[in-house]
Order: sequence, then structure tokens, then C-alpha cells
Amino acid sequence: MGQTLQRAAQWTTATDGHSGKLEFSSLNEDLLNTVLNFAEGPSGKSPEEGKLVFKKPLTWTTALKPSAFSGSGYIEKGTSVVSEATSPKDACPLLELSGNKLSVLSLEQAENVLRVAGDRKMVELRACLEENKDPVANMLGDRFATVDGADNSIFRYHEEITKEIELLSKQSDESEEKKRELEEKKLVLSLRLKLLRLDEHMLNASIIKITNDVRLNPKIVDGEVTVLKQVSGEDNNRYALQFINYFGENYVYQNGCRAQPWRQLNGDICYLVIKCFDVDHPLYVTANTSGYYLNKGPSKEKSGQLEYERPDSDTYRELVTMIKAKSPHFAEMISKQEIQDVFTKAGFRTGLEDCHLAHWRRHAWAHKSDRKPTKKASNIHETRSRSTKTPLAEQEDHFSESSTESEEEEEAIERRPEANADLPSEYWQIQKLVKYLKGGNQTATIIALCSLRDFNLTQETCQLAIRDVGGLEVLINLLDTDEVKCKIGALKILKEISRNTQIRRAIADLGGLQTMVKILRDQDKDLKCLAAETIANVAKFRRARRTVRQHGGIKRLVHLLDCVKLNSTVMTPEMEMSVEVARCGALALWSCSKSKKNKEAMRKAGAIPLLAKLLKSEHENMLIPVVGTLQECASEPSYGLAIRTEGMIEDLVKNLKSSNQELQMHCAAAIFKCAEEKETRDLVRQYGGLDPLVGLLSSGTDDKQLLAAATGAIWKCSISPENVQRFQELKAIDMLVGLLHNQPEEVLVNVVGALGELAKDPPNRMAIRKAGGISPLVNLLTGTNQALLVNVTRAVGQCAEEPDNMIIIDKLDGVRLLWSLLKNQNRDVQASAAWAICPCIENAKDAGEMVRSFVGGLELIVSLLKSEDKEVLAAVCAAIANIAKDEENLAVITDHGVVPMLAKLTHTTDDKLRRHLAEAIARCCNWGNNRISFGKERAVAPLVRYLKSKDENVHRSTARALFQLSKNPENCITMHEAGVVKPLIKMVGSRDEDLQESSAGCIGNIRRLALANEKARYS
Repeated sequence: MGQTLQRAAQWTTATDGHSGKLEFSSLNEDLLNTVLNFAEGPSGKSPEEGKLVFKKPLTWTTALKPSAFSGSGYIEKGTSVVSEATSPKDACPLLELSGNKLSVLSLEQAENVLRVAGDRKMVELRACLEENKDPVANMLGDRFATVDGADNSIFRYHEEITKEIELLSKQSDESEEKKRELEEKKLVLSLRLKLLRLDEHMLNASIIKITNDVRLNPKIVDGEVTVLKQVSGEDNNRYALQFINYFGENYVYQNGCRAQPWRQLNGDICYLVIKCFDVDHPLYVTANTSGYYLNKGPSKEKSGQLEYERPDSDTYRELVTMIKAKSPHFAEMISKQEIQDVFTKAGFRTGLEDCHLAHWRRHAWAHKSDRKPTKKASNIHETRSRSTKTPLAEQEDHFSESSTESEEEEEAIERRPEANADLPSEYWQIQKLVKYLKGGNQTATIIALCSLRDFNLTQETCQLAIRDVGGLEVLINLLDTDEVKCKIGALKILKEISRNTQIRRAIADLGGLQTMVKILRDQDKDLKCLAAETIANVAKFRRARRTVRQHGGIKRLVHLLDCVKLNSTVMTPEMEMSVEVARCGALALWSCSKSKKNKEAMRKAGAIPLLAKLLKSEHENMLIPVVGTLQECASEPSYGLAIRTEGMIEDLVKNLKSSNQELQMHCAAAIFKCAEEKETRDLVRQYGGLDPLVGLLSSGTDDKQLLAAATGAIWKCSISPENVQRFQELKAIDMLVGLLHNQPEEVLVNVVGALGELAKDPPNRMAIRKAGGISPLVNLLTGTNQALLVNVTRAVGQCAEEPDNMIIIDKLDGVRLLWSLLKNQNRDVQASAAWAICPCIENAKDAGEMVRSFVGGLELIVSLLKSEDKEVLAAVCAAIANIAKDEENLAVITDHGVVPMLAKLTHTTDDKLRRHLAEAIARCCNWGNNRISFGKERAVAPLVRYLKSKDENVHRSTARALFQLSKNPENCITMHEAGVVKPLIKMVGSRDEDLQESSAGCIGNIRRLALANEKARYS
């Protein structure tokens, strides 16, 4: 169910801190009915599966009363009800109703709730799924949580059960408890498979429904062309287009398409030629099932045929939107009442909405909806009317965004109220006021603006009402007038309503951002403040940020930051206004700074010294946007250097001690991003920043963003050994271990990363064990978050360096979990898992037997030598070097072809890989004819070149490998020919005893062979 809820179900936008709700759509109704049939139907699950106790309860807000559960099986306690049935493990009731919160711990109890709910069962099911968006994780455990990409949790679980069955069959005294656990795991697997089938069934049904609902078809295209022909003619004062016709043959196939059959295979429906009054050449358009797009027009070489290639990559869902993007005349004409009436009668919308593929809607004539289209009045007063500006999305250059940017708003689904829906009275009152704005004089306009501000503009109904009745166009038009009062009134309204995602996009589509950027040059400071704040709200998505940059907005916003001295003892009203302008400018730059190109534009405009100056402020409302901007930009190396050299680290540390949690969070996040550099880490320590960072952990805050930032800063600061010592004094390890439970993944990634760095110091490994940190770390190895897996494998690997820790890791089956992560598709996870396996093998009591117990484990690790990632290869070579210490394991990996695979890698120039590869070759020489095999695979001569490396660790491992290989006469000859003697003689004089011994041994073997040959020749 998790995949369906995540990918197919339609959700409302999350607002005011509340998560989104399931929309009331036909698709969602079908999904809910399918889930309901599974939950209620006897064929969906067995009685044993119905009684299976969940790992975590499904909890939701219910409308059911305690009296509804009267009867046998339930105990009523005042305002709460619990079931008589309890969990066999902890005696927790399987159903509990307390106030309006209902919790269930089995499918059987969930079925009882649906039966009790009666006619309201759908309401209860909807509430349950809205508050438990991944129910499978609650029911069966986090190991079955919904993930992006391939989900191997079922296979891993099946392997685990198979292994337990094999172990149980070998034991003579089979315990009943183990049998029960095994039977429970089989039930979990069976139920998971059934839920997976349910998920696949719902996803397939959703795909069919969505596909039928969203693709263009000939009927839609013919409808649009018919309507546009009605507004075409030769008089440019009366008509929107000069003409629109089908291109090519007029033959219509049985499926309604006009394109040739061989082009229909590509989804083409027909081809159009459109002549606009203000475009020199006709537009040649391909109508495809995926949307409308331009083609290159008639072929110059083949008469009467088209060149089907696309001159650009823009695709539009509606033909009207495409023509509006290409012809300002058309965009202006369709706002006239007589042309709008033509569209309205056909059930066609002409509102200026973004119709790129993520937002398109089907037309009224295509699905014969009974819906009555909303009629918009667009008769704007002629003194303020202007041509609608063409959206820049189709014309602007490519862009790049930072990793912090959310894609949510790019995919926001537009929701408009239905014309026949029950709308509140405010909606109609706003509609009347907008009419006054459109047709009134200056006084009426100002009164209407003031009246609009009396409404609660934070409500979505009021915000969308202004858009739906054409109010946005009027408000943006008012920004082009010369009346300051009208501009201020319009901006105050736009500032409030632009908090809505859909309004932001509409403002950008109407060219509002360009106008607001112009206002930033105005002398009136109130206007500049309002324009900057509105830009801050609108620039939450990529295209808006790009528009601000391309129209010179970044440079003007940076200029706003240049204000009077902030901490003056006497502040006049003029000075206070100057500071307010700087604050608003910082807010806008904060929104814009999520774009990589905008960050560079800000730097070139001189933002860094101005931000450093504003960082000295004592006012939190100024500091929050300034630090927010800095932490967004800190990921760029140029900003990280500037933050360090401009003395901003001291101010960031000082503000860490603020009582404002949002300010603390941004300061910690900035340190987190900057502390990759050693100089920054040292400055944080010197200015006393480590103590407040640890203090944030001990404050008991529930702010997860603050915890993520603080733990991230501690993680990066822990890279420096000097900082680790201070963290030991502050007992940071105990606090970090406490955060390994019940925290979101973004916090866990940083907590585990910090523990991994701290565990590099031997005393801290013991501290982690004493704090009870080994068990939760091993449990996290079953997760799916790739960044978390990389960090947790490193942490477990560091802890395994301590023999006592290794005993606990082995008991918790941690080594098997690490080995299973070698199957992960992420190369970073593979590499860190292989590195972690090395100390586990070194410190395990019976390492050889432990490694052999992993079915297919040795074959898996040998197969990773085919990887193209050098870090993975180095880690795997290090692991093989440890595995090869056991003779039986060495024999097995030899059979799996480890020798030719290692030999293929010997031509590498990477010193890290060279070191561990040579060590692995040295170990593998101790079995059978492996020394001879390495010689035959031509691995000897490349190894000699390793001695030219500047890394002494490479010399040591290479000398060991050469010493082992030199025990074969053929290899000695190859080495001698490759010039091994001279560098080895130098290394005999090394202070490293291992290097001395291996070098001398290799030279000795070569010399003995030479003497033997000499003796044989003379005898």
C-alpha cells in the first residue's frame, strides 16, 4: 500500500504545519474501495494473518465513540476503550480508544473497527491512511518501509527465514520458542507478499485510469481547432489569429487521426499551421498524445512533407497556451469579452495558467462534463490596461539548482473550485471588489484595495478567489501605474496571497516578478520593502528564481543590503526604515539563494561583505534571513572561504547561544556546511562553538530541523582530533547515542556520522558500548536510506576495532547485515560496508568459520572485483586480504577466480587501491599454485612499478607481495627484467622493519635463483 499512497494517490498540499490529505477524487475512491475490500474480505488474508500483531500501532483521529464498542471483547474505562485481546509479548491491548485517538495492533481489530463504523467505514479508512502514510512499515516493521527504486527487503527476509530453518533442522533439541518465532516470520512474509500483490493491483489500476484521463486524443485536438477557427480572420482588430488549418492531407483515419500511420506509432495525431498577426512566419505544430509542440515546418527537399524534428524541447498541454507564449497579440485579444464568450460557450478556459505537462487539464468537450465553466470579466480600465507578458519559461536558458531545493512546488497540482460548488460568501464579495478594481477611478480603486485587505487573506479560499475572478492581473497592472498608494495597496495584497503555491506560479506567469524587480529601483522605501517581501514569497520555485536573476533582480536586492550602522545608540525613523529595507532584501535573497547561478550572481554583486556586516546585528528578525541566506550559500566553496575569512564564524557561534531556535538552527546548518575545512573547525573550537552545539542536544528540543543542523555540525567538527577531545569532556557521546531512537532519518544520518568520527579515538569506542550504542547502530543496518547506510557502516566498522564491541556486533548478527549490504546498488554503501567488514574479520574470535557461514558470501565479495569504482575495489581488496588469512576461505575464493580478477587490477595508478591490492595478492599467494597463476596472468611486472610511488604504505604491501611471488622462479626472472632490484636495495635501508624484511627476502630469492643458474652452468 505504501507505493500506491506515495506514487498514485492524489494528495492536497500540506499547509500550516499539517500534512496533506487525500483528495476527494474518483481515483482515490477506487483505491480506498480496493483497500476496504482487502481489509473486510475473508479471501484477502488468513485468520492467522489477521491476528498477527503489528510492530507499531496504526493510530488515527476517529469520530467513533466508546459506546460503539459495547459488547464482548472490549472493556470500557470512562472515556476510553481497550480490547480484551492483548499482545502476547507485552500484554498491550490490540485496540485502544482514548479520547478521539484510536490505535489498532492487528488486522482483525482493524476489521472490527470498520464493522463498528458501519456507513462511516470509508471515513475511518481515509483518516487511517492519511495519518499512516506508510502502513506496511507500521504493520510489519521498518525493514519493509516504502523506498524509491528497487526493494529487496522481501528477498533478504526470505533468506533469513531459510537460514533459520536450516539451523533449526540441524539442532537436535528444537525449542518451541524458536519454532513460534519462525512461524511468525513466515506469517509476516506471507502477509507482505499479499500486500505487495495488492499494491501492484492498485498501481496497475491507477496507471490505466490516469492514462485514460490525461493523454491528448483526436477529439480534444479537433475541439480546440474548431474553437480557434471561430476567432480567426483577416481583421487584426477583431480576431486573435489570422488563420489556423490542418497541414497536409485531409484524410481522417478511423481512429480520428490525420497523421500518417507510421507517424501515429510515435503518438502523432495531426499537424497544424497557424498564422499569428504579430509573428512573421507561420507556426507549424505537431499535435501528439503527449501534448503540442513545434516542428521545423515544410521540408525544403521534399515538397509537401514536414520536417518532424523539434526546434526546441517545450511541450504544451493546451494549444491556446502555446499560441499565447508565441504571440502577445493573441494573448491580448483573448482577454476581450467577445472572444472570451466564444471560449466560454465551448467550455474552454483562457485563464493565464501554467499549462506545462505537470499541470494540464482536459477540456470540457472531450469528456462531456456537466460542469459549468466560470465566466471571467476582463474589461480592465483602459488607463491601466497592458498586454499580458509572455511567460519566460519557454525562452530562458538552462539552469542549475542546489541540492537543498524542494521539487514539491514544481509539481504542485492546480486546484480550482468547481463553478457549481458551494462557495463561501467571501468568494462572491471578493469578486465584486475586483470588478471595482477593474473599472473604477483612482479613489474607488484605493477603497477597493483597502476593502480587500479587510478579508483574511491567509485563507486559501480568499487567495484563490482573487485569482479566479481575474484579480491577479489587475493587481499586477496596478504596479505599472504612477500612483504610489495604488502600488502599495496592490503589493500588500500580493505579499499576503503569494504565500499560496498556486498564486506564486500565477504571479510569475503574468510577469509580476519583472514589474516588482523594477520597483526595487524606486525611491520610496515602503515600495521597495513590499516588493522585496513579495519576491521572497514568489521565488520559491525554480522558474521564479531564474526570472529574478535574468531581469537584474539579484544585483538590486544586494544593493538593498547596504544600510546604516545597525547598532547605533540613536536610531531615527529614516535609519530604522533603511534597516527594514535591508531586512526585506535579505529575505528575498534567502529565497533566491537556492539556485546555484543566483549564488554566483550574489557573490559577484558584492553580497558577502554586506551580509557579514548585517550579521553583526542584534535583532533576530534581521539575523534569521541573513543567516538563512548564508547557510544556503555555504555549500559553495567560494562562500565557505568568505565566511571564514570575513570573520563570520565568530558571529555564527555567538548566535548559537540565542534563545531563538530558528536562528540557532540556521547558524548550526551554516557551520555544518562550512566545517568541511579544517580551518573552519579550528575557528569554531577557538570561539567556543562546541559547547553550545552540544548544549542544543541536551536542551530536549523537539525541533527536528534544529537537531539535524546541530548533529550535522557536531559530525563535521568531529573530524578534527582536537574537537573530539572537547566532545569527550562534554559527554557528547551519551547524548548522541540517546538520539539513535525515534528520530527522523535526516537526524540519524548526522548522529551516526558523528559517532563514526568520534569512534576513531579508541576510548570513545568503549564509551559508545557503555552508553548502549552498539545495538541501535546494528539495527540501523536494515534501513534503506543510502546516506544513513554509508554512515552507519562506517560507525559499526570503527566500533568493531574494539574486541569487546565485536562480540556484541557478532551476537546481533551485525556482520551478516554488513555482508548483505554488499548487494546494495549504491557504490558508496558497498565500499563502506566492505571497509567495515575488515575490522570485523580481524577481531572476530572464529573469523574463518563466521565468514564461511554466510551462504554465497565469498562469491559475492569476489564478484565485486568487477566494479568500476576505485573506492569499492580498494575496500574489497582489503576485505579479501583479511579473508585470505584463513586457508579454507582462501581455497574457496581461489575457486571463485580471485587470482585473475586481482591480476586485472594491477595496472591501476591509484595509490589507495595499489596498497590494498598488493596486500591481497600477498595473502592469496599462500594457496596452491596461486603464485604461478599470478605470473601467468602477468601481474608481476606491474607490481614492480608500485615501488615508484611516494606512499610508504604502498611500498610495504608491494614488498610483501613481491616477496611471496619471488618464491616462484619464473616470477623472479620477470621481476629482475622489470628492474626490481635497485628500488628494493634502497628499501632494505628503510626504518620500517616489515619493509626491510620483505625487500631483503625478495632480493634473497632472486639472488639464490641466479646462483643456482650459475652453478648449473659451470657444473
